[in-house]
Amino acid sequence: MNVDGWSQTLGAGPLLLIALGAVVLLLLLIIGLKVHAFPALILVSLLTAAAAGIPMGSIVDVLTQGFGTTLGSVALLVGLGAMLGALLESSGGSRSLAHRLVHVFGEKRAPLALGIASLLFGFPIFFDAGLVVMLPVVFSVARWVGGSMLLYGIPAVGAFSVMHVFVPPHPGPVTASSFFHADLGILLLVGLVVAIPTWYLSAYLFGKFVGKRVDLPVPQTMGVAENRDVDDPPHWMAVVGILLLPMILIFANTGLSALADAGALGRGVSDQPWYEFVVMLGETPVALLVTLMVALVVFGWRKGLRKKQAQDLLEGALPKVCSVILITGAGGMFGGVLQASGIGDALASSLSGLGIPLILAGFIISATLRVVQGSATVALTTTAGLISSGVAAAGYNEFQLAAMVVAVAAGSVVLSHFNDSGFWLVGNLLDMDEITTLKVWTVMETLIGVVGFVLALGVFGLGSLG
Repeated sequence: MNVDGWSQTLGAGPLLLIALGAVVLLLLLIIGLKVHAFPALILVSLLTAAAAGIPMGSIVDVLTQGFGTTLGSVALLVGLGAMLGALLESSGGSRSLAHRLVHVFGEKRAPLALGIASLLFGFPIFFDAGLVVMLPVVFSVARWVGGSMLLYGIPAVGAFSVMHVFVPPHPGPVTASSFFHADLGILLLVGLVVAIPTWYLSAYLFGKFVGKRVDLPVPQTMGVAENRDVDDPPHWMAVVGILLLPMILIFANTGLSALADAGALGRGVSDQPWYEFVVMLGETPVALLVTLMVALVVFGWRKGLRKKQAQDLLEGALPKVCSVILITGAGGMFGGVLQASGIGDALASSLSGLGIPLILAGFIISATLRVVQGSATVALTTTAGLISSGVAAAGYNEFQLAAMVVAVAAGSVVLSHFNDSGFWLVGNLLDMDEITTLKVWTVMETLIGVVGFVLALGVFGLGSLG
């Protein structure tokens, strides 16, 4: 993002001090003064632009451009994903699939079954909504089979966490991909490659470990949603099909594009109407829109949901994600200011001079911001904005760019504690006191971040060989 007729005259030292002051001010506003992240990010972006010397007449344009560019790639995905999640929740599809998995895997493997169901639902459903969808099922299975609640709850909670952290269309990886110009199809593939083993090591095995050592009873009430059965829920295979549909469409886009670039489909195929149509369907917003419309028919209208009820259901899903969308856009605004002012270039040069690889620097910066201010969204968007110039200059291939996204996202999830709303949400829903939540939730989130980063580093290394 360039400002016409203006060039930065400040050196790297002053620019880095401005960046440090901006981050400190942001933390002071959010943590110390309890200002909501949305206006805090706007204020800090404005002050940072002025301090960096961007002409006053261009500051608002820089802010709105950064905000709009980010929302252009994020808002559609977040809104469509929230609506799809609402349909899955209201139709009883989540319970249908979870019960089927427990039946197939058996009681002894019930935690594994619940974790797999949560991984599947974690693709379109946000973390908070996912907990509401799955925890009534988790509670009923825990009462049925017996044992510590953590044995069943941690694999499910961890599954939603890893999907939310690493896999599009969730706002974190989508936002970072917009900064790094990473291909969303390849990011989806890399995200899944990282998320699944990370879940197994950091949530499933950890859940078995802590479940044997901490005897946590099953809560008597859900507390946030009515624990009720749905008449005539959709068949579990229909639910699986809906969840696989966007992935199939996106993979078709990526696969066809790769084959066309390699010349395997012949000359001129990229100009063929059928090719353009399939590629368009595989664009992530279109794939999610198609999936939502299919789900509306299968889980809504065909199940007797009246059109006005369906409209109200989808409408009710949007207010829940407005805060996420606005904070993400404001984070993009802050990142745009850092790029336009030259601060991102100065930081990249400084890190390069210290000999710190960008992928490690991204993880460290993101983790530091996460620990001190609590919001994974703010940590990720701020870090992505800071290092995006260096990433662009490095000339990484698509797999390396996807690995960079995952590495920064991994840093944004570590060491969740008292300043993170997720800490209190999970602790309250599972009826854990603060000490137990630190031992269980905080440790699990840190394991997810560290294991995810190590796997992302491996993908980055393999990508460099190509």
